[in-house]
Amino acid sequence: MPRPQTPAFDKGKVVAENRRARYDYAIEDTFEAGIALTGTEVKALRFGEGSIAESYAEVKDEEIWLINSNIPEFSHGNRHNHEPKRPRKLLLKEREIAKLHGAVARQGMTLVPLSIYFNGRGRAKVELALGKGRKHHDKREHEKEKDWKREAARLLRDRG
Repeated sequence: MPRPQTPAFDKGKVVAENRRARYDYAIEDTFEAGIALTGTEVKALRFGEGSIAESYAEVKDEEIWLINSNIPEFSHGNRHNHEPKRPRKLLLKEREIAKLHGAVARQGMTLVPLSIYFNGRGRAKVELALGKGRKHHDKREHEKEKDWKREAARLLRDRG
């Protein structure tokens, strides 16, 4: 019996997106991870502020951390406001952490965040991808392949 397809992530409101990640990395697998945030960080994200353009994730002591993500200070926060570029803990199941740790350690893959969004229940989530870095010639080849597929679809659509 075939394995059931997992549904796509329920992305209610996308806050931050790393659009360059799909260009720089060959994405193998994606995971949905919760993110441990403080109150002012959640409020800043709800206002649509935040960036994960230069961020990455790494495994430390059986935990996964989001490094170098920028969530600016909340404008109406007080002296207990958060630090904008602090490392943030990602919440995954133990089996997923073990799988990611093995892929990063043995196969030289990278953990790249693709987007931060709020799901249907209003929880902040990170779409985390396991990818392998592309060389310059791989990027060119990928672009050519993508252009050819787009052109072939256009030709088929026009002919009938």
